Amino acid sequence: MTKSTKTILWVFFLVVALVQLFPLIWLVDFSFLSSNEFYSSSILKWPSAPQWQNYINAWVDGKFLRYFINSAFITTVTILLTVVLSLTLGYAFTRMDWKFRSVFFTIILLGIMIPIHATLLPNFAIFKALGLTDSYLGLILPYTAVSVPMGTFILTGFLRSIPKALEESAIVDGANIYRIVFQIIAPLTAPALVTVVVTTFLNCWNEFIMASTFLSKDALKTLPFSVMNFAGQYSSDYGSQFAVMVLTSIPAIVIYAIFNEQITKGVTAGAVKG
Repeated sequence: MTKSTKTILWVFFLVVALVQLFPLIWLVDFSFLSSNEFYSSSILKWPSAPQWQNYINAWVDGKFLRYFINSAFITTVTILLTVVLSLTLGYAFTRMDWKFRSVFFTIILLGIMIPIHATLLPNFAIFKALGLTDSYLGLILPYTAVSVPMGTFILTGFLRSIPKALEESAIVDGANIYRIVFQIIAPLTAPALVTVVVTTFLNCWNEFIMASTFLSKDALKTLPFSVMNFAGQYSSDYGSQFAVMVLTSIPAIVIYAIFNEQITKGVTAGAVKG
């Protein structure tokens, strides 16, 4: 590869990276503007004086910490349930021989095709009858239900690439099924598990429509409600809203940046080896 070709490629990749990062740059830029600076034709606008008050408003008036704790709890429980169910289902579909295995595997994978919000009204009717609205469980259950099919798909592909001889040796040594799954199989599927964790986190962290339908108590509300605290009938505090969105996006950006390599391995390993 010639030097000029390398230069062209670097320029191309830098342009692509800039295009990908532009929404984040735009978000941070507008979070420092005052309300009267928003009405402009400029795509990016350097603030006359950075409005750090927007972040103070986001933290205090937006009740960011309370909503953050709620979101963290709901997301953490959803991730734990999704990982356990996906791992055990993946093991059952790849290692156990039982009647109608392929039928049930197909039924579970059909869940990938169903958007979470397509189940909004049926879930609301069922949860209201069961008294699960205005509760953490009312969000954890549907979030887990839509995350398990994809998690099962990822882990099933990864498990097919793991030799069965490891489990056979463990059985000879007297290991039971729980020890095999959680102490032997789970560490071997770490890249796939990380992929399931990150995708589940991204799906749950910023979800709003389901949360706004099921939650009315302020003590249970999640992070997207923090943005709505600055939306009025006739005017909105846009600077504080952008500050909330910046703070909300930080955990997702950090997690994805840390586990980016593991996500790639988890998605591709089963397809390459399986």
